Amino acid sequence: MTTSIDLGGLSVALATPFTDGGELDLPALARLARHVVAGGARALVALGTTGEASVLDEGERDAVVETVRGVLAEGAPGRARALLVVGTGSNATRRAAAWTARAQALGADAALVVTPYYNRPNPAGLVAHYRAVAEAAPGLPLVLYNVPGRTGLNVTPPVLARLWELPAVVAVKESSGNLAQIGEVCRACPAGKQVLSGDDALGLASIAAGAVGLVSVAGNVAPRGMADLVAHALAGRREDALALQRRLLPLMDALFLESNPIPLKAALRLLGLAGGALRLPLAPAEPATVARLEAALEAAGARQGVPA
Repeated sequence: MTTSIDLGGLSVALATPFTDGGELDLPALARLARHVVAGGARALVALGTTGEASVLDEGERDAVVETVRGVLAEGAPGRARALLVVGTGSNATRRAAAWTARAQALGADAALVVTPYYNRPNPAGLVAHYRAVAEAAPGLPLVLYNVPGRTGLNVTPPVLARLWELPAVVAVKESSGNLAQIGEVCRACPAGKQVLSGDDALGLASIAAGAVGLVSVAGNVAPRGMADLVAHALAGRREDALALQRRLLPLMDALFLESNPIPLKAALRLLGLAGGALRLPLAPAEPATVARLEAALEAAGARQGVPA
């Protein structure tokens, strides 16, 4: 039987810091993870798109997971341990299955499994893919990640209905950017399953439609504001949620002026949380992007709570 999990609230898609020489910066990763946990994140998502997982080797993947797991084991005063969600998706089913089994062995609470990119599988292939991943890690909850802008494949509501039949698939991170589709996904979500928004700017609207949480990029640099925004939205505190949305929206927009995580890495450097290094084929943010980020970080009050 698959273990149930509640992913409601704020999850943060963690960046993976690198040194200027291009190596993993694990002390910076631990510092970032502590910052995010202190800001109120319910779950930390390691090895996702934001974490540049596609350019990490096997040993580096393990090191990232072990570092984040170690931070979460430290706990936070007065609150339950945040959850560890590990990105394990691949366009090759065998690789996705192996990475998911490895994440389970390393102590993940759930796996985020992006739809196979490039291959463009038909619905039957997509169902078989997720079934194989589930069989490789019995009992580990799976979060299906639908991000057609990255993968070239959109999981439509009828196809998602077939995937919901797999007991291991307990949630979907819906990043289609299509509010009509998000609304239908929420309307048709079966009991016991959860919808998570995958877009910062659409988090409030998605929760209004029925999503129970947000997987956030902005939460790396403004975790308290994003956690409060999600909490207000879930509690129906409309005016409070709207006030935070207005304050944080310029930051959300600035973080996507270029491909994620290019602007995020620049923002982390500006805040002193980590260096700004990326791995090729990603290159540093343009000066105009950095200028927008500086203004947006200031307006969002992002420097509050940043460790000295």
